[in-house]
Amino acid sequence: MIREVEYFDQPGQVNTPRCVEICRHMADEGFTDLVVASTTGDVGVQMCRALSQIPGINLVVVSHSAGFKEKGEQELTTSNREEIESLGGRILTATILTHSLETALASQHSGAYPTIIIAQTLRRLGQGTKVCCEIVMEACDAGLMPEGKDVLAVGGTAYGADTVCIIKSEASKRFLQLQVKELLAKPREW
Repeated sequence: MIREVEYFDQPGQVNTPRCVEICRHMADEGFTDLVVASTTGDVGVQMCRALSQIPGINLVVVSHSAGFKEKGEQELTTSNREEIESLGGRILTATILTHSLETALASQHSGAYPTIIIAQTLRRLGQGTKVCCEIVMEACDAGLMPEGKDVLAVGGTAYGADTVCIIKSEASKRFLQLQVKELLAKPREW
């Protein structure tokens, strides 16, 4: 198999439109399961607008947990939530798998913990690749994505989308069976 990979000169939201195009092409090729990271919901809305008319599409938009940035704050906007849902997208608001209790312990007790090591290791392939792995497992954990299937995952660096992967989905309990099968787009620098 030969497949083209797109490498972006810079990370971030400037690459979102191209990531949407790549996902649209892959959906036309038969990929119907898609997991998208979207902090405020902007990327989720763009993906839903582009893909909602495709029969059988299973589009899951994963947002940060409440209080991630500021105590008690939800970063996903109400208007974006409503549009995503009206277009048939499903929303998962979840704790980032590699940024939870161990992060709190590490900051308090200055230690290295397994999930922090995993996060830093995945970041060697780019922040967006780390995010893609996390959101696929989170969506499987929530029962919104099937396990053991090749799914499209879209992540980014800070804001916007800049990474598209094909990942063999697994729940977090089966993290060691998760496979990043293909990188379709990513920034060269992050």
